[in-house]
Amino acid sequence: MNDSVSPAGVVAELAGLIDRLAGLPGAVDDAERIDRIAALEKLKAAVYAAQVGEQVDFDASQQAANQARGLRGERARRGIAEQIGLARGLSPASAARQLTHARVLSRDMPQTLALLRRGEVSEFVATLVVNETSHLGADERRAVDAQLAGELAGLGPKKAAGMARRLAIEADPAAAVARASNARKDRRVSLRPAPDTMTILTALVPVEQGVKAYASLRRHADAAVSSGDERSRHQIMADELIARVSGQADAVSAEIGLVMTDTSLLGGDETPAEIPGYGPVPAQIARNLAAQAAHTAHARANDGDPHVDDGDPRANGDGVGDGVGEGDGVERARIWIRRLYTDPATGIVRDCDPRRRRFDGVLAKLLHYRDGGVCRDPYCDADIREYDHVHPYADGGDTIPANGRGVCQRGNHTRQIPGWNVRVVDAQRHIVDTTTPTGHTYRSAPPRAPGKRRRAGRRNRADNRAGP
Repeated sequence: MNDSVSPAGVVAELAGLIDRLAGLPGAVDDAERIDRIAALEKLKAAVYAAQVGEQVDFDASQQAANQARGLRGERARRGIAEQIGLARGLSPASAARQLTHARVLSRDMPQTLALLRRGEVSEFVATLVVNETSHLGADERRAVDAQLAGELAGLGPKKAAGMARRLAIEADPAAAVARASNARKDRRVSLRPAPDTMTILTALVPVEQGVKAYASLRRHADAAVSSGDERSRHQIMADELIARVSGQADAVSAEIGLVMTDTSLLGGDETPAEIPGYGPVPAQIARNLAAQAAHTAHARANDGDPHVDDGDPRANGDGVGDGVGEGDGVERARIWIRRLYTDPATGIVRDCDPRRRRFDGVLAKLLHYRDGGVCRDPYCDADIREYDHVHPYADGGDTIPANGRGVCQRGNHTRQIPGWNVRVVDAQRHIVDTTTPTGHTYRSAPPRAPGKRRRAGRRNRADNRAGP
């Protein structure tokens, strides 16, 4: 960085550095390419160290400003991580963790931070060291930092984390025991998308519980294979896990918000469908789900199913499906398929079939499906937990789709902080602008419904070609 650059010109110089990196001349040989790779790796670490300092300074300044407004304690810290997340393209939760790491490195681990500035350790290694010492007091952490200083450079992530963990245990054995006990409070289950219409279901549980559960599933799989089951052990274990967790020995009943075009459903078009909270699925998979729904609903109605009546969508052939075939010996599950309607001009979900819920329930479902099941705040990947009036209800905002958005709980609370403003700038496409206390504005829009993205792309290309 040029020392003669004024503080106001730093952003411009950093932007210029990005441009220069994009235009680097070709290397002379592979040896030089390796040198460049090594230098760029060091640059990444130095950039992270610089971000640490900027985040800590921003945190202190914002807290002071909030305290001047009369906010105290936790309220004075609200909205700070959210602003950093928007600037860095991170979710609020990730930004909060990054800010915590920045505070620790700046305050308690100056030696590790110095190694970062020189590019001698990576951001990943520094993060592991912070995590492994998170249960220590400030003095103990500084002592561990000093002991690590001469050893950390050159260590891989696993060895670095192991050394930090050992030193942390030695520094305060009682705190290490307490940390292990507290970690059990963080047990949780999470779900994230995987390729090929699969999902990854994970559980963070105490070691003895995890080992016991896995051993039990493994014994069940061994017994099933010995009895002639043709599925693989992994398949048997996965099926048995779902059966036990769901409380039933068959497939699991669920409601699926399946969003697809009429041509994908009926005309053989291969435009992918969407399942909010998961993402795109092949059109053929969506057609299979819809066909199974209609077939199973018809079969149940003809069998005199006492649960099927004129007021239940199962009686009309649009509600129930199953994920297993005929003759496989597995009891079928019910899969609810909700019909959704899109705006033909914008491709955004605008209405949905009301027969499954009261009007207020349908409105919540509409917002959920329109926003893809994920918080509408930019960069936030959290599931929707609350439904927010963009123009506050207390100020006369209507409870209508155009004035609603699905957000996570944290996002809904953040917008209540003084200095934050959320407004709809395009009601038809439901484009929402969020302005932070520093005056920066970030824009979000709901995902386009299946089939509309391609047509919109053709129109945009035509617009780009148009002359003045």
